Amino acid sequence: MGFLNTFLELLGFGIGLPFGLLIGFFLFVYSKPGDVKDPAVRPLHELDTDALLDILPEIPLWVKCPDYERVDWLNKFLLDTWPYLDKAICAMIRSTAQPMFAEYVGKYKIKAIEFERLTLGTLPPIIQGLKVYETNEKDLVMEPAIKWAGNPNIVLMVQLLSARLRFQLVDLQIFAAPRVALKPLVPTFPCFANIVVSLMERPHVDFGLKILGGDVMSIPGLYRLVQDMIKKQVASLCLWPQNLDIPVLDASTVLIKKPVGILHVKVVRAKKLLKADILGTSDPYVKLNLTGEKLPAKKTTIKKKNLNPEWNENFKLVVKEPETQALQLQVFDWDKVGGHDRLGMQFVPLKVLTHRETKEFTLDLLRHTNISDSQDKKKRGQIVLELTYVPFRVDSIEFSGPLGGNDASGKSSSDDESLSGAGLLSVNVQGAEDVEGKHHRNPYALVLFRGERKKTKMIKRTSDPRWNEEFQFTLDKPPLHELIRIEVMSKRTSFSFRSKESLGHVEINLNDVVHNGRMNQKYHLIDSKNGVIHVEIRWSTV
Repeated sequence: MGFLNTFLELLGFGIGLPFGLLIGFFLFVYSKPGDVKDPAVRPLHELDTDALLDILPEIPLWVKCPDYERVDWLNKFLLDTWPYLDKAICAMIRSTAQPMFAEYVGKYKIKAIEFERLTLGTLPPIIQGLKVYETNEKDLVMEPAIKWAGNPNIVLMVQLLSARLRFQLVDLQIFAAPRVALKPLVPTFPCFANIVVSLMERPHVDFGLKILGGDVMSIPGLYRLVQDMIKKQVASLCLWPQNLDIPVLDASTVLIKKPVGILHVKVVRAKKLLKADILGTSDPYVKLNLTGEKLPAKKTTIKKKNLNPEWNENFKLVVKEPETQALQLQVFDWDKVGGHDRLGMQFVPLKVLTHRETKEFTLDLLRHTNISDSQDKKKRGQIVLELTYVPFRVDSIEFSGPLGGNDASGKSSSDDESLSGAGLLSVNVQGAEDVEGKHHRNPYALVLFRGERKKTKMIKRTSDPRWNEEFQFTLDKPPLHELIRIEVMSKRTSFSFRSKESLGHVEINLNDVVHNGRMNQKYHLIDSKNGVIHVEIRWSTV
C-alpha cells in the first residue's frame, strides 16, 4: 500500500503540474479584465434586524453628532456633476501619470505603460456631515466626513517584452475626515488665497487588485502590508500636523503688507528757503510720510518768518516695504488764510540706508518729482535731516516660558534683551457683536493709549459692525503693566441733544501681548448686556 500511495502521488504531481502551467498560460494570454457592475441597493424596510444592526455604524454623523450639519444639497450637487467631474479628474490623472510612466519605459524590459480603462464609476463620494469651526483668525475651517464606496474601473496595462500584464483596480472604498481650511480670507475673488488640507486621523482605504483574473489582495499577509504602506504614505503627506497646501490666488496679489521696521527721522534744519510772503519771508514747516501709505503725514512745528529754520524734531515712521518705499519730504509756507504754498519737496529711497546706521542727508529742494524738468531752474533751498532704519527682530519677542532656556537665576536668557527694546504696538479692531444703544445704533470704536486717541469709521444702523481697521503706536519701550482702552460709541447722524452714547468698553492688559508677541481674542464689553468686541494686538521689537 505504501508503494502504491507514493506512486499515485508522483503520478498526480506529474500530471497536475503541466496541466496547471497550461491553464495559467492560457489565462495569462487570453484573460481580460471584466466590467465592473453597479452594486445592488435595497431599501431599509426590506432588511431584517441583523442587517440593520450591521449598518448602524454607517449612520451619517449628522444623525449621531449635533455638531455636524446635514448637507444634502452638496451631495445632490456631487451626484449631478459627477459624470463631468469623473471625466475631468480622469483627464487630470492621465496627464499627471503620463510623464511618470515615461520614466520607466525602456527600463526593466518595459516597452509601454498606459491606462486601458480609466473611470471612477457612477457612484460619487457622499459627505455624511459637515462641521464648521468658528475661529478668531481670518479663515474658514470645516471638517467634512467623506465616505466613498465607489465602483471605479481602472485597468493599467504594462507591456513587458512581448507579454501584456493588466492590473485592474476594483471595489475602492475610502473613509476619511479631513480638515479643510480656506485661508487667509481676502477681498479678491474667490475670497481665499489657499486651501489647506490635513487629515485628523488615518483614513480607511480598501480596494481589490486583480491580476490574471485573480484578486492578489486575497494573498495572506499582502493586504495588511499594503494597508500599512498606504497609511504611512498618507501620514507623511497630510496627517495632522502635516498638511497639504493648495494655492488658489497668486501670493503677490493678496499679500498683506505687515510692518517690518521703523524709520527714525530727525528734521534738523532748512537753508535759503524761498520767500513766499509779501514781506520777503516765509513761515515754513515740513510734512513727511512714506510712499504707498494712506496714513496722515507727520508735521513739524511752524517757524514764523524764517528762511533758515532750525527744527531738530524727531519722528518715527512704520516701514512695510524697505526695498520699494521712499521718504517724501514737503516744505510748506503756512498761511493764515487760504491754502499753504509748497516751497519744495524731495524723496529719499529707503534702500539706500544701512540697517541701524544713522546717515545725514543735505538735499536740494525741487519743485516736483520730475528732476529732468528744464524749467525748474529756481533755487529752492536745502533741507538737512538724519535717517536711521531699524528693522524688527525676526522672533519679535516670543517667550517660551518654562520650556525655554533659563539661566541659573531662573530667567530666560533673552528676557532682559527682549523687555528693554523699542517697538511697534499694532491694534487691529476687527469688529463687534450685539452692541445695542438706547437711542441709536451707529457704532464706531475709540482706541485710547498713552494719551493718544484713534477712531474707526462709523457704520450706520447695525449691531454687528465690521471695521477691520489697524492703528499703530511706536513706543520706546515695551508696554508692560499698561492698559489699552477700547470704547464702542454710537453717534446720531441727525441733530439731537443726545448725539453720542457709549455702547460699552474694555481695558486690555498688555503684559500677555508683550510676552507672547500677539493676541487675537474676543472680549465682553463692560456696561453692555451682550456686547463683544474682537481685537487683535501685536507687539514687534526692533
